[in-house]
Amino acid sequence: MYRDIEAAELASRLGTSSDPFLVDVREPVEFAAWSIPSAVNIPLGQLAARMSEVPDDREVVSVCASGSRSATAAELLSHTGRHVANLAGGMIAWAMAYDAVTLEIGGARVVQVRRRGKGCLSYLVGAGDQAFVVDPSLDTDVYLRQADEHGWTIARVFDTHLHADHLSGARALAEVTGASLHLNPADTFDFPYQPLGDGDGFELPGSVSFRVNVMSTPGHTRGSTVYVVAGRAVLSGDTLFVESVGRPDLADQAEAFAHDLYRSLHDKVLALSDDTLVLPAHYGDAVVVRPDQPVGASLGELREALAPLSFDEESFVSWAAARSVPRPPNYGEIVTANMGHAGAPLAALRRLELGPNRCAVSA
Repeated sequence: MYRDIEAAELASRLGTSSDPFLVDVREPVEFAAWSIPSAVNIPLGQLAARMSEVPDDREVVSVCASGSRSATAAELLSHTGRHVANLAGGMIAWAMAYDAVTLEIGGARVVQVRRRGKGCLSYLVGAGDQAFVVDPSLDTDVYLRQADEHGWTIARVFDTHLHADHLSGARALAEVTGASLHLNPADTFDFPYQPLGDGDGFELPGSVSFRVNVMSTPGHTRGSTVYVVAGRAVLSGDTLFVESVGRPDLADQAEAFAHDLYRSLHDKVLALSDDTLVLPAHYGDAVVVRPDQPVGASLGELREALAPLSFDEESFVSWAAARSVPRPPNYGEIVTANMGHAGAPLAALRRLELGPNRCAVSA
């Protein structure tokens, strides 16, 4: 016999001592397009012949697109005496799995919300009885629950840029909470919002004075923006990741945008102190996510780890432009929807989001 495991439980165990062995039984082309980073691909039709590749000393979780093929695999594996679970809903369910980790920054509390199947990171930044939310996904209940757990009312909602790989939940969250919505007008949004200006500041209440400062950092998009939290951390959006920098090629102007990105990084982000914590909006497959640790790194660590941060401008532009790759699937439809031109309610467009994050420059 085998059991079904929910995506949320799987997310809570990855990167821990109870980390299961993941066997993805889809075809290689499906696996190559999108997978859980630690999974091993053994197509269902080959599983019986390759059973020796599956360990018998830890729980095995079978994975497929929607849970059907993996249920067949789980049944087969269970007959060998292995401890087996089937990922209920497969990769479709994994795309909607969230977890969160909390850290204290300068007297404020920051909750990093991780959408595991997309590599999307969003944030609640709270002090006193209020919170700001940055880069929310469309599942607004996730942020409402977090705010309730911490005793916060959501007062303001922000995006770091016009997203291309996933649907923004900023409008929806602002509507359901009555919060104000703040966006950089250098990107195009055709719905009401409060425009951000470089250097704008927003206060949160509490015993410790807390401020979120805005820095315009064009390069990934024209309106890319980072938020400096209490002078101690930056919510870096898609400008800077822990494993790379944001793609400058999404607007078909890779070289021009790469120049902008270089200047944004060197004139603004890298001008901050080395102990500044960088908290990005995405992470890729190479990043290990642990339940008790935020995805992030100090600016000093990133200076040492990411060679492109030490390039001169000409070398950086050549490096970034040369790594242009095809746009993310459904890019056009997602951007159009996030601009405010969706032909259907955003919730009806969830199919557009299936697949991994592709917003970083490839190493």
